Amino acid sequence: MFSGRPLDSNTQQAKYVQLASQIREAIQAGQLKPGDELPSARQLGLLFEVNRHTVMTAMQNLVAEGWLLSRVRKGYQVNTQLPIVDSVGTLQKTDETGPINPQFAYTVEHEDLTLPTKYKYNFAGGLPDVAFFPFDEFRRSMNRVCRNASAASLHYQSVAGELSLRTQLQHYLRTARGLTCDDILVCNGSQEALFLIGQAFIQAGLGVAMEALGYPPARKAFQAAGAQIYDLEQDKHGLCVDSLARCLSKNSVKLLYLTPLHQYPTTVTMPVSRRMEIYRLCVQHGVFIIEDDYDHEFHYSCPPLQPMAANDPAQIVIYLATFSKIMFAGARMGYVTGSEAVLKHLIALKQIVNHKNDALMQLAVADWMAAGNFERHLRRMTKLYRQRCDVMDRLLQSYQKQGFDIEYIKPQGGMAYWVDLKQDVSQLPKKLLQAGINAHLEQSFCHSPRACYTHIRLGFAGQAEQDIENGLDALFSLL
Repeated sequence: MFSGRPLDSNTQQAKYVQLASQIREAIQAGQLKPGDELPSARQLGLLFEVNRHTVMTAMQNLVAEGWLLSRVRKGYQVNTQLPIVDSVGTLQKTDETGPINPQFAYTVEHEDLTLPTKYKYNFAGGLPDVAFFPFDEFRRSMNRVCRNASAASLHYQSVAGELSLRTQLQHYLRTARGLTCDDILVCNGSQEALFLIGQAFIQAGLGVAMEALGYPPARKAFQAAGAQIYDLEQDKHGLCVDSLARCLSKNSVKLLYLTPLHQYPTTVTMPVSRRMEIYRLCVQHGVFIIEDDYDHEFHYSCPPLQPMAANDPAQIVIYLATFSKIMFAGARMGYVTGSEAVLKHLIALKQIVNHKNDALMQLAVADWMAAGNFERHLRRMTKLYRQRCDVMDRLLQSYQKQGFDIEYIKPQGGMAYWVDLKQDVSQLPKKLLQAGINAHLEQSFCHSPRACYTHIRLGFAGQAEQDIENGLDALFSLL
């Protein structure tokens, strides 16, 4: 016979929890055995001085946990297969009780992206200066959206993105980049777009061609899809056509990844003639081109070249861009456009991954663009980054005059310099870390190891001119 102790009224623990605990303890102690019937709810209520609702809540919890069985019109009885007995039995039958190795399909490493914010001098090549972002202005757009957003926008509506944002992007691409597109897929940053493209195109035995010095996150996205990566040679104009031709003639390549406006990481702008040769080769071999135009807006010496996607009669160019360099990386907004068939497939894949992006952020950006504030911000930041680009050029020239044997070409645009320090930099990361300097070295961008690394990528956009000067002084003192 089950007999319990009085429930404690002076504790914060609910009485149904106390009652369930006493019954559970009675089962574990053997006072209640498997198959035993419990007193009725009325009897338990009288025994513990609680109402029927408290008793029923305790019983239902114990049924859910597997300690009791509920029988229609017969009350409750102790389960004949208790959860703790089953657990112990399983462990006893197992040869080893330690954790089981998950054996993942492929190896991937998590990169701690919070580290750069802890450095005294940050020369990361893709960081905008968020101190100049018009947060008050953007907040007004967000407030308008929150007041006026429709219920449809806040539900699972279009996977491709909010129509108002896609319409604004189409207008912007047509007027600013000469690119006319029928539709656009808004992604959670361009990295999601790269991942989706890899999943869409890569099958067993197919590869992706990339410049030997390239964008590591893109390489990881393609490798995650199972692609073989083929490294291509580069020269002062970017990707070498002969290297691409040899690669395509010998291997099953499905995709070519390019950053032709500002090659990542070397900052080289690929000339139109080179682009045309590459395009013809890809058409000949049935290879699709991923054109990652990650910082098109920031071009200083002359108007930027039109994207390859603007002249794509064979419809083989998949065009990517991002708001991370214009706004801030935390906005997590990129977009992709291509042929109708490609876009349709990518949209279907995105629906599997996460259905849609942050609706409020999309609507706010659309409002911001419609008000003309987006392009005003672009003009301000282009002017600022041009000044900082000139400052870094002047400072690097001063180090050359001081006797430092370095070489570089002033970039036509972008947010960074690619500098040849003419010495092995493989041991420099440790020194930079100790000095509080964040900068990316050549080995960070290489897929295949090289005999010697001599280059460093120095971003100028994300910090003030005085910090650029002080940071370069600290860096060159280590050489």
